[in-house]
Amino acid sequence: MAVGILLVGGFGTRLMPLTKNTPKPMLTVAGLPVTEHQLAMARNAGITTVVLATSYLSELFTPYFGDGSKWGMNLIYAVEKVPLGTGGAIANAAQFLDSSEPIVVFNGDVLSSHNLSEQIRQHEENRADITLHLTSVEDARGYGCVPTDADGRITAFLEKMENPITHTINAGCYVFSPEIIKSIPRETVISVEREVFPQLISNHGRLFGFIDDSYWLDIGTPKALLKGSTDLVKGYADSRALLQADVASHTIEKLIMSTASVDATAIIDQGSCIGAKAFVGAGAHVSGSIVEDGAHIGAGAIVSDSFVTTGAGISENSTIIASFVTKDEILSIPG
Repeated sequence: MAVGILLVGGFGTRLMPLTKNTPKPMLTVAGLPVTEHQLAMARNAGITTVVLATSYLSELFTPYFGDGSKWGMNLIYAVEKVPLGTGGAIANAAQFLDSSEPIVVFNGDVLSSHNLSEQIRQHEENRADITLHLTSVEDARGYGCVPTDADGRITAFLEKMENPITHTINAGCYVFSPEIIKSIPRETVISVEREVFPQLISNHGRLFGFIDDSYWLDIGTPKALLKGSTDLVKGYADSRALLQADVASHTIEKLIMSTASVDATAIIDQGSCIGAKAFVGAGAHVSGSIVEDGAHIGAGAIVSDSFVTTGAGISENSTIIASFVTKDEILSIPG
């Protein structure tokens, strides 16, 4: 049985102003915080103890997730006083785990439907130090490349390049042996991607790649966040977290949480989600959008490819396209 660490301490700068008062992992996709979808993936792989490695707005996680018992999990919180990088965050969180079992590290920026159980199995079979989930992308120029040999061992971590030698990239989910994590310095700013992994390769460590081209998405940008939500609603991504959620209606076109109020004449389509206690008035049309808890969409309004935050309101007969709508402002989503 493995245990987990979920890295949820990032600032979410590219998602401002949505992350001004809400940490990125607590933003909702398909009606639930990103973190809840990731925990469902962990639980499905048999992981029931997870440390949430928090930093920015860390106090907002506990009121929602508590001790994890609602989901049949044991959740522990490790708060960084200052950002420590991925390696430092992992080392800081691992001190709360007393386990000889593999430790799975999840990147809080990622939605993935890969076979985590098989990744863990291969890690144990290979007696690996670390096993990384790798995925293939059509254009790898925007990513660091991760080549492997015929046995699946990772041979290098390469920086972004104009002519990538491989299309396999680091997908942000790692299975560590506890001994490797114990070797990472505590209370030190360190990156596993730039320091720990390359050093392990140079020292001939057992670093393996698990290549799985199932659904995978970096949700760090506004357009990607919307895509992640609509993909979950449409069933393109693993949406098993919704099985335990309070859902009134879920089709390929829409997801409506049970306490939402949606007029019978309103149209909700293109994978839109209407959050708990949200209101959608008569004749409104919400398309390809996220409407968070308690938001109000006036009668006759058109909302397309937009993110309407908790408690925000849209006036009757107004048109909102590709925008962030908060309580205070409406901003265009960058192309």
